[in-house]
Amino acid sequence: MLIASTALILATLAGYTLLCMASPFGTCRKCDGEGAKLTVNRAGKVKRVKPCRRCKGHGKRLRVGRRLHNQSRELHRAGAR
Repeated sequence: MLIASTALILATLAGYTLLCMASPFGTCRKCDGEGAKLTVNRAGKVKRVKPCRRCKGHGKRLRVGRRLHNQSRELHRAGAR
C-alpha cells in the first residue's frame, strides 16, 4: 500500500513537472483568462471595467511549479558565481 501510494505521488509530480515545462503559463483563476473584470450594464451589454490585478490584464499566470523552477535556477546561478 505504501509503495503504491508513493508511486502514485511520484507519477503525479512527474506529470506536473512535464506540464510546467511544456506550458509554463496557465489561465488566471481570478478572471478565468478574460484579463479584466466583466460586468453587465442595464442594457444587457458586457463591459470590461478594469484589468485583473492578479494577471495584470494578460489573462495568463505563471504556474507554481514553473515559479519554483525559476527560483531554484536563479539561486543556483547566484551560488555558482
